[in-house]
Amino acid sequence: MRIQVRRTGGFAGIERFAEVDTSGRTDAGTWHALAEQAMAGGRGTPPDGVPDGFSYRITVDGRSVYCTDPRLTDAQRQLISLVLKEGS
Repeated sequence: MRIQVRRTGGFAGIERFAEVDTSGRTDAGTWHALAEQAMAGGRGTPPDGVPDGFSYRITVDGRSVYCTDPRLTDAQRQLISLVLKEGS
């Protein structure tokens, strides 16, 4: 499973992108479950955000959903954090 996160917005407007490929990872099941939960809470189109807030596009195996701060679900917040931290 390939999980991608694109973060845009914020005060400086700097875009950040990272992805994780779970193939061959011993913790792949944990990533898959978290990705499914995060995708379930997302929207098919970008929602309105708040001024200077971050907007996110989460893509899992080619299917994308959108979400924004401060209305992230716990699963979205955790997945975004993990991908931006561990991804390349």
